[in-house]
Amino acid sequence: MLDLDAFLSAGYAKVESAAPRSVADEARALLWRRLGLSERDRDGWSEPVRWAADLTGEGPFGELIRSPALAAALDLVCGRGGWVPRGSLGNVPVRFPVAPVADDRGWHIDANTPLQDGTWTVTGRPHTVLLLTLLSEVSATDAPTRIRAGSHHDVARVLGPDPVELAEMGRLVDEASTHRAVVHATGAPGDMYIVHPFTAHAADVHRGSRPRFMAQAPVMLSSPLTPTSSSPLARVWENR
Repeated sequence: MLDLDAFLSAGYAKVESAAPRSVADEARALLWRRLGLSERDRDGWSEPVRWAADLTGEGPFGELIRSPALAAALDLVCGRGGWVPRGSLGNVPVRFPVAPVADDRGWHIDANTPLQDGTWTVTGRPHTVLLLTLLSEVSATDAPTRIRAGSHHDVARVLGPDPVELAEMGRLVDEASTHRAVVHATGAPGDMYIVHPFTAHAADVHRGSRPRFMAQAPVMLSSPLTPTSSSPLARVWENR
């Protein structure tokens, strides 16, 4: 069971074995085929990052995103009825242990607010929480997502209701949270992480030998998060 107090303090929580390892392994095998690559053919690993995706929620992807353990954890974090079930697992950046490394490792929060034209921006009134789903073994050397524990408290102070340009957002988030300790989103296939929409996170250099598969997707909230929301997520504004 997810520890809500720990989530509210740190800004993230790991849901261990949210889905069976065998299901995550099956999803990873499908993604290898979609990429046209093989875990046994290292000569094909020519780029530090390749993007795959699940847009349909079929097969093992649907079993992952419909995990009862995930639903129970989201009920705790967002409040029962406070989130909208997803139909797919979303984007899957696959990180390979090859040089040169990708220049995409800045501290940030994800775009969290949809605009009328269909694009997304960053505001201090987010419509989402972030879900990370591990589809491969991820150790401290396998390019785990880095998380600044407790940084959601800092980011809540520097973002307001108005949209912020992505470049400016990165600067604000980085400067506000630079003093926070860094933890790594490590684990086994089938583990998941729920991340507060204000928690600063970043990619890492791949120092290992195994490609890292991890899905990342926004989970929509039933209503935008504000300081007056009843969701546990809104406690980030307490005692600022």
